[in-house]
Amino acid sequence: MLLSLICGVRDAAVPLSLTRGLTTTEKKLAEYKCNTNEAIQLKLVRFPEDLEDENTTFNPEYSHQVFGDDEVAFGYKGLKILLYYIAGNLSTLFRIEYTSRVTEKFDCVEADDVESKIREIIPPGFCTNSDDFVSLLEKEVNFKPFGMLLHTYSIHNEEAGEDITYQIYKADMTCPGFREYHERLQTFLMWFIETASFIDVDDERWNYFLVFEKYNKDGATLFATVGYMTVYNYYVYPDKTRPRVSQMLILPPFQGEGHGAQLLETVHRYYMSSPTVLDITAEDPSENYVKLRDFVLVKLCQDLVCFSPVKLMQGFSQEMVTEAQQKLKINKQHTRRVYEILRLRATNMGDAEQSRSYRLDVKRRLIGPYKKKQRELAKMRRCLRPEEMTNQLNQIDLNLQREQLEESFQQLVSDYRRVLERLAQA
Repeated sequence: MLLSLICGVRDAAVPLSLTRGLTTTEKKLAEYKCNTNEAIQLKLVRFPEDLEDENTTFNPEYSHQVFGDDEVAFGYKGLKILLYYIAGNLSTLFRIEYTSRVTEKFDCVEADDVESKIREIIPPGFCTNSDDFVSLLEKEVNFKPFGMLLHTYSIHNEEAGEDITYQIYKADMTCPGFREYHERLQTFLMWFIETASFIDVDDERWNYFLVFEKYNKDGATLFATVGYMTVYNYYVYPDKTRPRVSQMLILPPFQGEGHGAQLLETVHRYYMSSPTVLDITAEDPSENYVKLRDFVLVKLCQDLVCFSPVKLMQGFSQEMVTEAQQKLKINKQHTRRVYEILRLRATNMGDAEQSRSYRLDVKRRLIGPYKKKQRELAKMRRCLRPEEMTNQLNQIDLNLQREQLEESFQQLVSDYRRVLERLAQA
């Protein structure tokens, strides 16, 4: 639709090819549409000078849950939606700026109420001017992480030329001040998880795991929020629980540094020590989460006796399932992926026989859905008329299935190799 034109924050000109055929009024209206992924400007502020430093600004990946599927705000030119957070306690500055706004000269047209849309997701108590925000920043030295310290690790920062220390904590809603902090923290989900929703924090079965960076400011040690994970503890009859990862987010300034792996491994190790935990799962995991989980679980499993090279070459076994579940709280499906990754490492793919054996082993698992379809067709033969059966058979192209199976296998091997490469560098 021509009227769904998007202009950038910097009043980018609308291409003539897209406005050709529009009335003068429609062309004017198109100039007042702005991409909200560009308009929203986020910061994690440590020092007053960060407020004016464009290098500390980052933008959302998504804004459709607030501004609709088109991710557009109408009625403004040069729109900026400023959402600045103090790096530790996440006290918030919210302000809207624009160079111009539609007026009553446009018939029956009103600007979107951007402020109300943002107010729906950020908790009350935010600042609206920089002076108040800077005053809160001066009190940041009093902020300390919530809950129980689980793990401390360091990552070398090339730019700073030193090792940076990070800590992971487990918290819950009984921690003083945590409920209010979590209300501010969860707003990031709307911008970086495509199908995010806020959880019921009054349900005591939620656990919260938080990552913080330790840094120095004027001789004092302060903490900056890096990311977090929420886990829901499902009941399993008769006396077990199944923790399920619900949300996991590493904030953009810290992505690509290995914090996700540190967080997921720490959470796994926390639950591994509990005799009441059956296994650990994830709710609707993204492709990136699956790759991260592959790396962490392979790292945990590689030293188990059942995954020795000799046993890997003998095939997937019940011993692997049992040991991974009892010692590491890993379910059978995830254990199978771990096996395939570690067997790939133990396999000489340049050896024709070893390569063939590995390929057939993995494809036997991948072919499962196709065999299920064939079983369903066998049942249909007994109840469908000949013309109906012919229609069903026409939907199955065996050559296409073989091609799809080979594509799936090659993609898996490619993904598995990346896991092994990362493991070799760890």
